[in-house]
Amino acid sequence: MTRHRLSFSHFLLLGASLVVLGASSDVAMAQAAEQGQPAVQDRQASPAAASLGAAPNARPDSADGAASAQATGPATGPRETVASEAAQSLHVASVPQDLRSPSIAMGGLFAAIGGAHLAPDFKTIADSRPDEAPAKLLQDWEAQRRHPDFSIKAFYAQHFSPPLRRDVSYRRKADENIYDYIQGMWGVLTRQPDKPMAYSSLLPLPYAYVVPGGRFSELYYWDTYFTMIGLYETGQWDLLRGMIKDMASLIDRYGHIPNGTRTYYLSRSEPPFFSLMVDLLAQHDGQGAYRDFLPELQKEYDYWMEGADTLKPGQAYRHLVRLSDGTLLLRHWDDLDTPRDESYPEDVATAARASTRAPSEVYRDLRAGSETGWDFSSRWLADGRTLATIHTTDLAPIEVNCLIVHLEQTLEHGYALTGQHKLARLYGQRADERTAIVRRIFWNDEKGAFYDYDWRKGQSTEVLSAATAMPLFLRLASQDQAMAVADTIKTRLLRPGGIMATDHESGQQWDAPNGWAPEEWMAIKGLNNYGASDLGETIARRWMARVIGTYEKSGVLLEKYDVESPGISATGGKGGGEYPMQIGFGWTNGTLLGLMRRYPGDTEQILKHNPLASQAPIDVLPPSDPYSAVGPQVSPAAPAKPAGDVETGGASGTSSKSGTTIPDKAAKGEAGPEKAAPGKTASETSGTPQEAPLNQRVPTAKMTAYQPS
Repeated sequence: MTRHRLSFSHFLLLGASLVVLGASSDVAMAQAAEQGQPAVQDRQASPAAASLGAAPNARPDSADGAASAQATGPATGPRETVASEAAQSLHVASVPQDLRSPSIAMGGLFAAIGGAHLAPDFKTIADSRPDEAPAKLLQDWEAQRRHPDFSIKAFYAQHFSPPLRRDVSYRRKADENIYDYIQGMWGVLTRQPDKPMAYSSLLPLPYAYVVPGGRFSELYYWDTYFTMIGLYETGQWDLLRGMIKDMASLIDRYGHIPNGTRTYYLSRSEPPFFSLMVDLLAQHDGQGAYRDFLPELQKEYDYWMEGADTLKPGQAYRHLVRLSDGTLLLRHWDDLDTPRDESYPEDVATAARASTRAPSEVYRDLRAGSETGWDFSSRWLADGRTLATIHTTDLAPIEVNCLIVHLEQTLEHGYALTGQHKLARLYGQRADERTAIVRRIFWNDEKGAFYDYDWRKGQSTEVLSAATAMPLFLRLASQDQAMAVADTIKTRLLRPGGIMATDHESGQQWDAPNGWAPEEWMAIKGLNNYGASDLGETIARRWMARVIGTYEKSGVLLEKYDVESPGISATGGKGGGEYPMQIGFGWTNGTLLGLMRRYPGDTEQILKHNPLASQAPIDVLPPSDPYSAVGPQVSPAAPAKPAGDVETGGASGTSSKSGTTIPDKAAKGEAGPEKAAPGKTASETSGTPQEAPLNQRVPTAKMTAYQPS
């Protein structure tokens, strides 16, 4: 059966966007088995892909580099479900909205505006709201543009309302310390529930939310997790909980969480941190959080794994790649192959410089690069320096493959809590298999680090990045791998202000000499997970000194920092990338609070050197394990041994000198799951030598953002 494309008319009303992803066949079989019913395969295309008009070449392609003309997409068919209560509460039926991106809805008019360079940052144009329906606007433009005195600038000024940008040029008040600044910035960065506006590209949200800052005036996916850390620290439970409900609302309406809450972001997502957000909430609300958001966790998984059941060895389809040995990997993808709306003229110029490549290919890889969250980095560039050589879709990055393991572990725990034990075992089995894949495919033993994997070439890439700490952050690495990563980070990425994003300097913002809050946070937590706490504290101390020292000079917190320079700049140092340095900044604020609480001694010394940033002593939070947390009201007890062996809250096992605990099953050398899920990632089905059972596991309690050093 060919891919079923839903017409745009199905998606014009947000409140009626009810189509979501179906479960994969083996999940459906497990669910049917739980209920004593026969299983029926029921899958469908991503609503975003359907509504946005995915490019014709969005089909399986050969993993050896040549597209397979005979390949067909996974069988799909429509299925409806009830939207969440939050989504229904928006009451947008009377407000017209075209879910196509503006560049598609307005076609040649949008391209003409792009060519006129009417704003320094084209995102301003993409966010502008037309005063009439796109089709009518196109008619007006066609009727006027051939007149000798026609002005595209005047036409834009007449028919578009520029977006409202709240000023975040926040300046320190008299006697205001850094903690007061962050508290004040929550008010600046918080947006109240959206009021739907006709023809706006903004995807309205039913609950208040925090934006990153600057040009980023809507909710962004992976940014939000690190911002939530600060909300957790300051006890803003209602705001944190509401933001997770906003994320769930997006999943219910569109089948996934888009890159950001604009229509032009619907064709892609960002690194899947939703399950970690639920962990965060569970640490306060208890186990009910996993039950409440289990449907959305499943839909999130279905989105990323779409096509896994029918993908053959040597093929790639959307976010998935199956290697010739049967191993299933994830990559980043965007359903469109046109210039990004928010960077339209820049993308056109980039494609023009790639003289040997089709523009659509360049656009697809630029868009997929944006889904990584690292837009852009030498990680995605074939020559390591030139944006026109970007080839994101050829790469399986470390982060997304690790985050899917965490999502599988969370589904395992959620289904165990709800008594669906067959499904719990299925996802626990998949998580174990994928953990083995992370240790095998992404590990470079010669270089002592985890690297992205070029699936077309069948080898690791050459760029060392801070993402090498992601398997440590999620407790997926072996102890030996973790210790090697610690040595590599110390010798190749550590600098006076923290760790660099990569060891390459390309002029892109996610490269040397820049450091970014989420990468610092995950590296510190990951090193602590494996007993390398001295290096973790060193990174934390240097990063806090860089961020607080910059605040002392400038009175603001920034999106990123030059961590290589021995001196501190009021502007944060070198910028790089597609836009100027942004002020705010959500994930910097959130993770800085977390580090200041966990390293009070280092914080005190840093503040002594920066008296204008000084603040009162900080209370250190106790450790917390989300899989066994009990909320403020008594929650049903979690299983005596939470689901899974890799990431659980169980207390069994033997303590090691590093502060970790080896689970009983691992300590006894048991082989783990009896057999793999059909058609999935089991290495025994690949015909290649299998790694020894996961007997080097390091987990005790599930990794969380809030375990102490």
